[in-house]
Amino acid sequence: MFDRDLFPVDPWRLIETRYPAEKSGVAETLFTVGNGYLGLRGNHIEGRAAHEHGTFINGFHETWPIRHAEQAFGFAEVGQTIVNAPDAKVMRVYVDDEPLSFDEADVREYSRVLDFRTGVLSRDVLWVTPSGKRVRMRDERFVSFSERHLAVLRLEITVENADAPVTISSQIINRQDGEDVYGGAPGPAAGFDPRRTERIAERVLQPVEYWQSDLRSALSFRTTESGMTLAVVADHVMVTDNDYSARRLVEPDIAKNVFRVQAKAGVPIQLTKLVSYHSSRGAPARELVDRARRSLDRVLVEGVDAQFEAQIDWLEAFWERSDVRIVGHDDLQQATRWCLLQLAQAAARADGAGVSAKGVSGSGYSGHYFWDTEIYVLPFLSYTSPLWARNALRARVLMLPAARRRAAMLNEAGALFPWRTINGEEASAYYAAGTAQYHINADVSFALGKYVRATGDEEFMRREGVDIAVETARMWATLGFWRAGGGVETFHIHGVTGPDEYTTVVNDNLFTNVMARYNLRFAARVVTELQEECPEDYAAMVERLSLGEDEADGWERAAEAMYIPFSPALGIHPQDALFLEREVWDLESTPPEKRPLLLHYHPLVIYRFQVLKQADVVLALFLQGNHFTEAEKLADFEYYDPLTTGDSTLSAVVQSILAAEVGYQDLARTYFEESLFVDLGDLHHNAADGVHVASAGGVWTALVSGFGGMRDHRGELSFDPRLPADWPELAFPLQWRGSQLTVSITREQIRVEVIEGDAVAFTVRGVAHTAAVGAPAEVPLSHQGPLIPGRPRIADFADARRDDGTLMSASVPVTTTSLPILGEF
Repeated sequence: MFDRDLFPVDPWRLIETRYPAEKSGVAETLFTVGNGYLGLRGNHIEGRAAHEHGTFINGFHETWPIRHAEQAFGFAEVGQTIVNAPDAKVMRVYVDDEPLSFDEADVREYSRVLDFRTGVLSRDVLWVTPSGKRVRMRDERFVSFSERHLAVLRLEITVENADAPVTISSQIINRQDGEDVYGGAPGPAAGFDPRRTERIAERVLQPVEYWQSDLRSALSFRTTESGMTLAVVADHVMVTDNDYSARRLVEPDIAKNVFRVQAKAGVPIQLTKLVSYHSSRGAPARELVDRARRSLDRVLVEGVDAQFEAQIDWLEAFWERSDVRIVGHDDLQQATRWCLLQLAQAAARADGAGVSAKGVSGSGYSGHYFWDTEIYVLPFLSYTSPLWARNALRARVLMLPAARRRAAMLNEAGALFPWRTINGEEASAYYAAGTAQYHINADVSFALGKYVRATGDEEFMRREGVDIAVETARMWATLGFWRAGGGVETFHIHGVTGPDEYTTVVNDNLFTNVMARYNLRFAARVVTELQEECPEDYAAMVERLSLGEDEADGWERAAEAMYIPFSPALGIHPQDALFLEREVWDLESTPPEKRPLLLHYHPLVIYRFQVLKQADVVLALFLQGNHFTEAEKLADFEYYDPLTTGDSTLSAVVQSILAAEVGYQDLARTYFEESLFVDLGDLHHNAADGVHVASAGGVWTALVSGFGGMRDHRGELSFDPRLPADWPELAFPLQWRGSQLTVSITREQIRVEVIEGDAVAFTVRGVAHTAAVGAPAEVPLSHQGPLIPGRPRIADFADARRDDGTLMSASVPVTTTSLPILGEF
């Protein structure tokens, strides 16, 4: 799964022991450094062969017209794609005028390390030139967490055994319109894969201002269609006892600062490159250049070493409030910490922008923000770094005007958040699996509620969050409809797609209905509490949103009457009203070369079967677990798990959590490790396109909520642990309403300690406890939950019949030239 010769186990570092001649794109992703605003992919400083020479800025994008084969009213019209920003990583080295090129050079030693405690990516190389000169090189880089717009690169070179002329060509290159002479022109990626970004043929970055002064270079651009602006300014600090000279070159798409050094044997050369990026949706490029200059001026006054020290201090605080410890398993610990670092690199300095599916690590999914953030990333942020969670939610607040326009276009009241976007407008060209995912509204409200429960930030709710709650509830109130029968009125939602993209545009999707019910109740409660507790804020909200007197009551009535489908014959909750009418896809008999299904079968083929891209009902069982019984959770999990392909990286974490809860402990461990190595092991064969940020967030949830058994239903903190048999201890910090906790779980007890803040009340398996500073709670555990061996199988449902008495069968779609093999199950 994970090449341990290439990447040895180290609990605090990711180490690469040899140059990755193959799968270099995966290594570029794994060794990305970023801070949520700026990301530098793990490209080598030589700037030659690469999967993607990547420098990405959160939210910096180009727009383009979506051309539908058949247009219809309300289809998304404008696409958005993240722009690969000018590359300042390049620092080419020449000795005796011979370049270091890994495909030809005699490299005797090689090591590349991403240190989780410092955030610094370093590479050590011993290169022997054809004339026998031993050249030792070390290059380091990091993107600052404390200085949002700053990247620092440092190169040290020593010719150990001879004098030699050494040249360092430090460059900024605009590659967006095509690779430079070393890389060739970027062509379309091999094979069909809708997860990859679009290529824009026309020139995107239009040069505005470019200049050089002393050792400082500046380039600035404006995007052709979106009108966004960008500036990058780089400065250099040379430290050496060798004689050297410097020259420079600047053109619209490239700036070079070239240092010629007469290196003496054993005398080191150190060149530090300070780079500042600024971007804007409205400010002129010249103003951004001035901002970047000021950023570098401040850094030079503070000193370069101070930036390294600030990075270490920042990460020390991050790990203190975020580190999850898996005692006795350094391999799992290493992978877990890598995932947690990716969350920091994707969200820490997003500062009101969204957290995209790939963070700032690659161009996959076009740099779009999805509902993944709210469900899989926001919990980690809310419980460890609440300010980051608030900033991510503010991104949704800023999208409300566009969401209101989208709702109106689809004949609904309130607001409808886009399924995928950068600028707030819907960018999904395929409405069936995109716009129809109305559940995004409930997901955003759910994340808002979780954030407020965890932090107690009522001020944010009163000022901004209430607008999200009200406008999303309004959409459900008009999208749904009432139906009477048998003396009972029920509320239904038709024509939607749930999280499972292998089943689209259905009626009464269970996940959607369950989450919409939460959304409606949440909005009604928020409005009622605001009226009772903060009448002035309530009055301002009523005026701002034109809230009717009886709207909240209507939401409550709709929530109480929400239709929740259930099959008495099978004893499960159908994924939607007609899901059980479909035939069952026999995944166990599907050839591996036909996976993932979306790359080998037309959507219409997939839509005809009971088969899931990702957990749908199971996700509802976790998020709204207090509304389902233990027996219902077990029955639903056992039915849906064999139907779930895991073609989505969002699936394994949720399946792990529910497997642990209902008793499939070994299966929970299996699913957890799948999610843990999604990128490190390139399990979905697309890690080269960037980090799967939501999966990384799900790893935290699988540990804390799955094995740790933590829940916060109705705002009550509770634990019901499920510690794997061979784990001596699981420990993690939590922030709960301003108090800092540490939780440690062994097979014999759970210990909750308040490090700072007020006393915290919680329950363990229904029994109330309290922990306070200096008075930790130690609760004995008699077991780790139920234990069920193996895993659910399709064959377990042999002779299963639908509610109408018809027998279900399982099969694999085949071509018309072959005869289908049907088998009852």
